[in-house]
Amino acid sequence: MKFVSYWHDTAPAFVGGATGPVAGHYDVAVIGAGFTGLGAARKLAEDGRAVVVLEAQHVGFGASGRNGGHLNNGIAHSYLGASAEYGAEKARALYRAFDAGIDTIERLVSEEGIDCAFRRAGKLKLASKPQHFEGIARNFEAIHAEVDPETALLSRDDLGREIGSDQFHGAMLQKKSAMMHMGGFVTGLADAARRRGAVIHEHAPVTARREHGRGWELHTPRGKVTADKVLLATGAYTTDAFGWFRRRIVPVGSFLLATRPLTTDEVAATMPGNRTCVTSMNIGNYFRLAPDNRLIFGGRARFSARSDQQSDAKSGAVLRRALAQIFPHLAEVQVDYCWGGMVDMTQDRYPRAGFADGVHYSMGYSGHGAQIATHMGEIMADLIVGRIDRNPFADLPWNAVPLHTGKPWFLPLVGLYYKALDKLQ
Repeated sequence: MKFVSYWHDTAPAFVGGATGPVAGHYDVAVIGAGFTGLGAARKLAEDGRAVVVLEAQHVGFGASGRNGGHLNNGIAHSYLGASAEYGAEKARALYRAFDAGIDTIERLVSEEGIDCAFRRAGKLKLASKPQHFEGIARNFEAIHAEVDPETALLSRDDLGREIGSDQFHGAMLQKKSAMMHMGGFVTGLADAARRRGAVIHEHAPVTARREHGRGWELHTPRGKVTADKVLLATGAYTTDAFGWFRRRIVPVGSFLLATRPLTTDEVAATMPGNRTCVTSMNIGNYFRLAPDNRLIFGGRARFSARSDQQSDAKSGAVLRRALAQIFPHLAEVQVDYCWGGMVDMTQDRYPRAGFADGVHYSMGYSGHGAQIATHMGEIMADLIVGRIDRNPFADLPWNAVPLHTGKPWFLPLVGLYYKALDKLQ
């Protein structure tokens, strides 16, 4: 079993990185070479701006290359809850922003010829308990009537043609949801940004910054650059150089397994609908088939702010038990990959984007960034050059998490709370 991301291991590496020292002056410096940063860099370079991307590790190292491979449309929150908190108009705008995120990915895949197995698959929100189905049904009624008619409510009997498990009591189907090979997409996006003229430095973490005229001087172990404007797109991997954001982002581990490729019969017995699936538990699971028919199965598993081989292995054992419960016929299936990564959670699990502490930013996707991060990169590019403000999260307040300085000491307590909720609800 490999303790590496399946997406990293099965995608071509980015080979267009700058090899010289980190130096020069740029219109915009983008920190982080994930979906957000690369989406912004591509658009800025296409517009003729001088752009440098500074990545601490390699292209797609963080959440963009460590996720479950889902592109799920609509907000992950309760739509009814969002309407109650922000009003119906804002709830619809937030829902549609995630839809637009998938449209942006589909457009870029076509325009840039990115080989990433993009497919509109549809998503199932699976009810793990009978009472959960009642809540899903109420949410569906509002979504279907107000914002997304491309949805359907599936009964327990309907699920027989979708998923080979008797653990669920119905589901909502969101038909616009998609899936893709995340490693293939992020490498293709980096190639596209480079072709447009963006300079991409890998292994160049920003260790310090200081004001420089009207802009910033950014220091890395390989040299320094100056830039008129900065976009911070580091999410859960944000460093101490940006403490304002560290106090507002809670890094939480999310962990995954990938089985060996399933046989044709096993696919038919496991995921005949071939969609993305998410369960309704607070500490739930998410899963889909990979392009080579592996089952990619993930979840929170443990409330940890660490992702290394030891932590990933512990979480992998938890996931293995959950997989066997949902799909007993795969209880002994060989697991080829086990990996984890950090999710950038906000207190209310809504993303944040805008301008603060002297830099532009987009982050806090809270485990649902794959579908909207590239889109937000383009939105931030427009905002940076003053073209148009399409930021769907502009008016959401963002207060610091009480007693949090970047290291989430309270995660075990949060885990106990959600475990108790799952038992009671």
